[in-house]
Amino acid sequence: MADRHRLGRAELHRLLDEHGISPSRALGQNFVADPNTVERIARLARVGVGDHVIEIGAGLGSLTLALAATGARVIAVEIDRNLIPILESLVPQNVSVVHADALVLNFTKLLERDRQYTLVANLPYNVATPLVMTLLEHVPPITRMIVMVQREVAERLAAVPGSRAFAGVTARRSYFADAKIVGQVSAEVFIPKPHVASSLVEIVRLEEPAVDPQIAPYGEIAALIRAGFSSRRKMLRRALKGLVGEDDFRAAGITPTARAETIDIAAWGKLAGWKRSNSPTQN
Repeated sequence: MADRHRLGRAELHRLLDEHGISPSRALGQNFVADPNTVERIARLARVGVGDHVIEIGAGLGSLTLALAATGARVIAVEIDRNLIPILESLVPQNVSVVHADALVLNFTKLLERDRQYTLVANLPYNVATPLVMTLLEHVPPITRMIVMVQREVAERLAAVPGSRAFAGVTARRSYFADAKIVGQVSAEVFIPKPHVASSLVEIVRLEEPAVDPQIAPYGEIAALIRAGFSSRRKMLRRALKGLVGEDDFRAAGITPTARAETIDIAAWGKLAGWKRSNSPTQN
């Protein structure tokens, strides 16, 4: 048996062959087969004894073992039931394996309310954005994330206003957290090799939301952001027609001819706040 804390390419192939498993395209499975890569991710997670980690998409356990080796308590979540026996046979006592779909998992029941958690995940393209936003919106105990995602998704999550990558999800993310790209991951380290490059993004929850909820609730801000980005090339005056009036733009200090990707979260908050204060239901 290879070093149980370091699963390399040969060991992963052996596990797949022994259990008659092929990586699932439907689940977006690309297993990290390079011990140096998973150890680098574990270092970026900055966790150790006394810390609590939740890993999404544990796969065959490469990253799980690297996180466990730090001494942190790890909850490893995996959607593929075929991989659960493999994980359970490999992980040490400081790891709990959970078979679940993270997109519908009840994190409130899974996580202890009075603890803070670091999330570490290798996320397929089709679930990365909705999962990150669901966790930011609904799971406050997760205060920090290190997520490996397709490079394009990483650039979108970490973008700044005015940049080409800035999108509606960027604006909504910035209500809850700061984000930055902290590393790149070669396609060569995966089994099977993906057709896209990957990046590591660090997302750190703010102590308080970027906009005071008393100015405007997040739901109202998010609704405006979605409307603003629904027609990316349109000026805000046109994209938000019927939702925001000229007086609202003026009061919030926003140029009606601006485009959504140039507006930061503070400005979206002001716009939603003025819209709310001028709504007949609020007067």
